[in-house]
Amino acid sequence: MANHTFPDKFLENLAAEPGFDRENFIHAHASESAPTTIRLNPFKPSNTKTDAQVPWCAEGYYLNERPSFTFDPLFHAGAYYVQEASSMFISHILYTIRGNDTDPLRVLDLCAAPGGKSTLLNSALQSSDLLVANEIIKTRVPILMDNLTRWGTANTIVTNNDPRDFAPLKGFFDVVLVDAPCSGSGMFRKDPDAMNEWSEANVNLCHQRQERILADIYPALTEDGYLIYSTCSYSHQENEDILDWLCSTFDMESIRIPVEEAWGVVESQSATAKAWGYRFYPGKVKGEGLFAACLRKRENSGQGNYKSNAQQKLPAKELDIVKTYINNADDFYFFKVNDDWLAINREHKESLNALHRHLYIKKSGTRLGKLAGNDLIPDHELALSIYINKDAVLSTELSKDQAIQYLRRDNMDITPTGKGWSLMTYEGLALGWAKLLPNRINNYYPKEIRIMSNPLTP
Repeated sequence: MANHTFPDKFLENLAAEPGFDRENFIHAHASESAPTTIRLNPFKPSNTKTDAQVPWCAEGYYLNERPSFTFDPLFHAGAYYVQEASSMFISHILYTIRGNDTDPLRVLDLCAAPGGKSTLLNSALQSSDLLVANEIIKTRVPILMDNLTRWGTANTIVTNNDPRDFAPLKGFFDVVLVDAPCSGSGMFRKDPDAMNEWSEANVNLCHQRQERILADIYPALTEDGYLIYSTCSYSHQENEDILDWLCSTFDMESIRIPVEEAWGVVESQSATAKAWGYRFYPGKVKGEGLFAACLRKRENSGQGNYKSNAQQKLPAKELDIVKTYINNADDFYFFKVNDDWLAINREHKESLNALHRHLYIKKSGTRLGKLAGNDLIPDHELALSIYINKDAVLSTELSKDQAIQYLRRDNMDITPTGKGWSLMTYEGLALGWAKLLPNRINNYYPKEIRIMSNPLTP
């Protein structure tokens, strides 16, 4: 990428930004390709091949070459997530502010789709912690749900709401991540089309939108709770200026996050409040552009009463059947939405009820399936759950070619070894369901996420 391809005034505006090295920056965009990085799922150990580790994330790894993720069954099983390395810094922030504290947290990822930072947060949380992954744009919710389903945990709730809808949930969350919509300059190397969207006017527009989003969500953060703010922009208007605005508008204090010099991360401070920020520049770090910061709320916006003893009256016989499909079933709260059975970690029952009163919930916990008589018609979410009782179901182990056939919903070249619902697995990890019949196999992999393209020929 040559110098003149950058938008007008872009490099000129960056000249005064902390840590900006014009020559190094141009060289990184012109001569270096964006590294390929994945983050392993700690809940689903696998034989995924990795190379060097991302220094600020224990589960993050660089790959020496980019494989075809579409045709890797382990990707579809949720063994890993393909994520840009710099954005994995968010987990380092979460581990830093939590320290050795094991008290349960309620965490909100406000702008969550497609789910990279949600699965990142989820990996750093305990089952007693709750993650609410919210996406404002309705059409982006399905990919968020799919990625959290692949991750396999039950301590997540997906919502589709505007930030202002969280206003009634005063003091509800201990940690709020706002990965704010921005002008996108940090993605220029990875996504050159983003340059067409950049302008000084758009930077200022994004700044205004970021203030509105943060003001709307602020009451939902508890006293002494943490706000993690990030963008993929280099512009101080969207970064350090936002930190100054937060500190002057609200009672917030900046939290300094430890970074090692070898990482290449640039530590900055805002002009007025001297709030700490962390800048990632391609060429200085092995990753793309990112800004991240953390602040602690020092005031009380009020606290709602979220306790609720509401509980569905469920048929005991049906409940007993459903429980057999989940390991450690007594650790879960079971409930129904229409005919579907669902389960969420028992600790989150009250939170689920509170959120249900105020938000539009798209996914809660793990959807188990529907009962037909004494049999469960299992849901895809149950197949990918880390809590599924594999002793309660048939399993069919697939080769890589067979797994691709299954993921494409093609006719499967295997001989059934049993009868009824079977978990289809690859290298021991579940991909989904199929029904084994005497003369054929009915493939129940969800149509909307099936592989649409053809495998690459050698």
